[in-house]
Amino acid sequence: MRIGELARLTGVSARLLRYYEEQGLLQPARTAAGYREYGEEDTVRVWQIRSLLAAGLPTRVIAELLPCATGPVPVLEACPDLVATLRGELADLDARIDDLARSRRALSRYLAAAHRPSGERAA
Repeated sequence: MRIGELARLTGVSARLLRYYEEQGLLQPARTAAGYREYGEEDTVRVWQIRSLLAAGLPTRVIAELLPCATGPVPVLEACPDLVATLRGELADLDARIDDLARSRRALSRYLAAAHRPSGERAA
């Protein structure tokens, strides 16, 4: 199938499918005329990519995990370094959440101070 049909089947734009190819996540065959040619397995691959992206994983990590993925959801089979990679990504996500929580508290303090009448100090 061509890129337009894959886009229609998966709900992912052709532009995004080309980006996935640039990132090494999809490897379509090429026709003699140079057109991308996708197989049925690429439909599942796109769903896997979308699911892993929704989990917050960057494309560089998804490229590592795709060989371990089966099914459209996907299920990740035991592959070398899989657990270490996922634990590292989870630790990075926890650190970002902590940073965002600190930023949120600081912004809340600034907002509270901005709503106080002038001359009034925080307790």
